[in-house]
Amino acid sequence: MGATLKKTVVMVGMMGAGKSAVGMELARLLRVPFLDSDAEIERAANCTVAEIFARDGEAFFREKEAQVIGRLLAAAPGVLSVGGGAYLCPATRALIREKGVAVWLKADLDLLWSRVRRKDTRPLLRTADPYRTLADLMAAREPAYAEADLMIQVRADASIEATAASVRDALATRPDVLA
Repeated sequence: MGATLKKTVVMVGMMGAGKSAVGMELARLLRVPFLDSDAEIERAANCTVAEIFARDGEAFFREKEAQVIGRLLAAAPGVLSVGGGAYLCPATRALIREKGVAVWLKADLDLLWSRVRRKDTRPLLRTADPYRTLADLMAAREPAYAEADLMIQVRADASIEATAASVRDALATRPDVLA
C-alpha cells in the first residue's frame, strides 16, 4: 500500500490494550516512524515513568507528558503511542484532535487484566486490589477515549499484525489522514 500519512496517528487506550505493539506494527505497515511518549519522557528525564510518579507525582508527570506529546505532534507524521492517562487531559485531547488523529484501541477488562497483572511497571496498579483499580480506571477513562476519532476493538484472538491492519483499514477511510 503506497499510502501517504498526512497526520500523526495517536494510539490511545488503557494500559495493556496494545498501543505500543500495535503502533509499532502500524508504523512498519505505513513506513513511518514510531514514537512512544512514555519512552520519550523517560529519555528526557533519565528515569522511568514509575520513578517520576513516585518522586514528582501524577500531576507533574501529566504536565511533562502534555509537553512531550505537543513536541512529537509537531514533527513529521508518524505513529505515536501515548500513556493510558494522556488522553484524559482536555488540552491534550484538543491538541491531538488538531494535529493528529486519535485511534482508541478498546479492549475488555479481562483481556487488559491478563496482559498487565504480572507487570510491576504500572504505577497506577500498585494498590491493594489492582484488578478493581484497573476496572475503576477503565470506567473513568472510557468517556474520554470515546472522543477518539476512530475506535478499534482489540480481540484476544487477533494478532498484533491483524489489529494493526484493522487500524490501517480504518485510517484508509479518512482521506484527511491517509491518502
